[in-house]
Amino acid sequence: MKPHAYPLLPKPLAGVLGRLPRFPGSLLFAAGLTRVLGPHLPGDVRAAMQNRSICIVVNDAGLRFDVSWHGSRFVAIAPQQKPDLSIGASARDFLLLAQRREDPDTLFFARRLTMEGDTELGLLVKNTLDAIDVALFDPERLLPARWRRGSAM
Repeated sequence: MKPHAYPLLPKPLAGVLGRLPRFPGSLLFAAGLTRVLGPHLPGDVRAAMQNRSICIVVNDAGLRFDVSWHGSRFVAIAPQQKPDLSIGASARDFLLLAQRREDPDTLFFARRLTMEGDTELGLLVKNTLDAIDVALFDPERLLPARWRRGSAM
């Protein structure tokens, strides 16, 4: 097994995160997805995701985010017994995916990324994310201009 650039989530932190209530986290996650991804989703993708339940599970953190696309935004939904699509990975692997430092297919075949449910929806999500500019996932982009690195104060 090759060494990873990011350490595993410390167990005490994972224990605390795993005890957080699910719904507020899903509300924040849905708002973040709407802000970052919403404006970049093509109409056909929006239509295909309409009212479909997607569950993101951060395995090592004990976190679960349940969202759905409704109209023009992602919304938090109650956890589904069987969501239309469930995607799971470690916090580190989700970070590597967002930074495009790791390929989802590689993680999937190494059993570090799981996908259960509607495979067509899963491929739609994967291909849509692959088509989006990587700079979109830079967290600094969301900060006001005056707080960004290299800006004059």
